[in-house]
Amino acid sequence: MEALRASILHCLSDPGEDSDPSAREYFDDGLLIVDRGLVVDVGDAGTLLAKLPAGTSVTDYSGKLIVPGMIDCHVHYPQLDIIGSFGAQLLDWLNRYAYPAEAQFADPGHAREVAGEFVDQLLQNGTTTALVFGTVHAHSADAIFEAAEARGMRLIAGKVLMDGNCPEELRDDPETGYAESRALIEKWHGKGRLGYAITPRFALTSSEEQLAAAGRLAAEFPEVWIHTHLAENAEEVERIAQRFPESRSYLDVYDRFGLLRERSVFAHCLHMDETDRATMSEKGGAAAFCPTSNLFLGSGLFRLPAMRAAGVRCGLGTDVGGGTSLSLLRTASAAYEVLHLQEHALPAMRALFLATLGAAEALYLEDRVGNFTKGREADFAVLDFDGSRTTARRTAAAGTIEEKLFALMTLGDDRNVAATYVAGRLV
Repeated sequence: MEALRASILHCLSDPGEDSDPSAREYFDDGLLIVDRGLVVDVGDAGTLLAKLPAGTSVTDYSGKLIVPGMIDCHVHYPQLDIIGSFGAQLLDWLNRYAYPAEAQFADPGHAREVAGEFVDQLLQNGTTTALVFGTVHAHSADAIFEAAEARGMRLIAGKVLMDGNCPEELRDDPETGYAESRALIEKWHGKGRLGYAITPRFALTSSEEQLAAAGRLAAEFPEVWIHTHLAENAEEVERIAQRFPESRSYLDVYDRFGLLRERSVFAHCLHMDETDRATMSEKGGAAAFCPTSNLFLGSGLFRLPAMRAAGVRCGLGTDVGGGTSLSLLRTASAAYEVLHLQEHALPAMRALFLATLGAAEALYLEDRVGNFTKGREADFAVLDFDGSRTTARRTAAAGTIEEKLFALMTLGDDRNVAATYVAGRLV
């Protein structure tokens, strides 16, 4: 058993646009008690210290803030080295930058090197759970699973399914894509803290035969995730309408092939209507809100209030390399700007929800991670208000924890992550 002393903040539910105080729990001088990788208790230090068994180790992070480990609902590990690539919208950006980078993953050694660096950078940024795209190469999934397993990290990933409208060297076919995905599911899904995601890149790069094969996998393995892109870019949406004229919408394409259900996570979801949002909610799909990517690629603005009003589960995604940072603090700052442009608010507590418990709900993992409820896995980040001179001065002038957290999200980065713990272990 171990205890950690600091200010402690976590969400119990969605605080909403009005920042409902009952949706969060804050201990200015708090104690988090963990044992064998799980949360035992959380509360005021003055109360809990007196109850600790004799000899319990207490790590003192006084002056810092412990929050649940952050959760990235959509990110591409093979695109780590093309962050910040200049001047293109989605479809051109894929051809100019993403596909050439992913072609390098034909080399298993390259895949292993990037996977290790990627996972280390997630942890450096306080991210302890992620839903991750690989490449079309089956060994790209092996590489990211191996890296996460070595660090004890909860991670969901899959090999990409892509058999058309892309470079020849990045294509599989319906049969090999199905067979390789099935083998990877049997090898990795449920191993330790790992989970598999059936991963068609998007409907433009998969034939109807491949989408049908992905749907067959989804039916055979209802416990795995489905991870793809949806309605990110206006030109993409137009092309989908031309290619699938019998479908009511882009979302309907996935639905027709059995790819919309619980544990289906769709990145972006920018160009959707009320009917789509209702259908996504009814069938249990979730949306990954990727603001830095949407702004950087000029794709559009995510309608968080409309999605939440429809009952859609939502979490933040960095979407590196279209996204511009692996930091969910930086991503939350961009999310605030996206909502502000639409005359809506994103208070700090709701931003924290989207990066922790809300993201856990989007991944159907809220019974395991996302807050400090007793029995949850002890994944957490220790945030340092003094990580930079700017954040030190700004947070020192703040009067409330909400103000301090908002300043940290607006101004902070990996320098403000003093420590990251995975299953109760400092990593």
